[in-house]
Amino acid sequence: MDKQKLAKNVIAKHGGIAKSSDFVAAGIYASDVVKLCNSGYLERIRHGYYRLSSTEEISEEQLLATLIPEGIVCVESALFHYGYSDFAPRKWSIAVPRSVSRAKLAVDDLTIQPYYMKQEIYELGITTGDFNGVTLPVYDRERTICDCFKYRSRLDNEIFSKAINAYANDTNKKLINLSAYAKKLRVYKKVTELMEVLING
Repeated sequence: MDKQKLAKNVIAKHGGIAKSSDFVAAGIYASDVVKLCNSGYLERIRHGYYRLSSTEEISEEQLLATLIPEGIVCVESALFHYGYSDFAPRKWSIAVPRSVSRAKLAVDDLTIQPYYMKQEIYELGITTGDFNGVTLPVYDRERTICDCFKYRSRLDNEIFSKAINAYANDTNKKLINLSAYAKKLRVYKKVTELMEVLING
């Protein structure tokens, strides 16, 4: 099998994006990858990651899943996901550990608003969600609402107010989790004071 067909199979097997190590495992060496890029058959997305030049655009969701697997959808993007905001963010709000390098988040086809998290709160409230057919890690409703209070200064007033009200009226809310997360994120007083007013009048 020629190198082009082999490369195409490798990329198809890995969902449209393949790593250098995937090619090596299939018997395609680094020099072959360079030649395939130079000939226009392959396109480098980021150092060590490739796609076929001729294929349709890969979705932002797929890029996130492949290139930033440790990223967790949060704050503005999570609010939109849960229907707590009508505003479709122009940037992906993504939580990452503080240890992640800035260079890893530099992806040409993605605009990211990173939230760097301490390790002890990074996985708090993590779940998964369907984003246009791609499964991505996302913080649950309660963690998302607590983050709205934690990062209040970054949020537009209208987005904040709409989100808090939408959560208060959500039949899927879990106030026990909200309280537990709020304590760990050190926003307990602010969260409980406002939620008591919204829920109990």
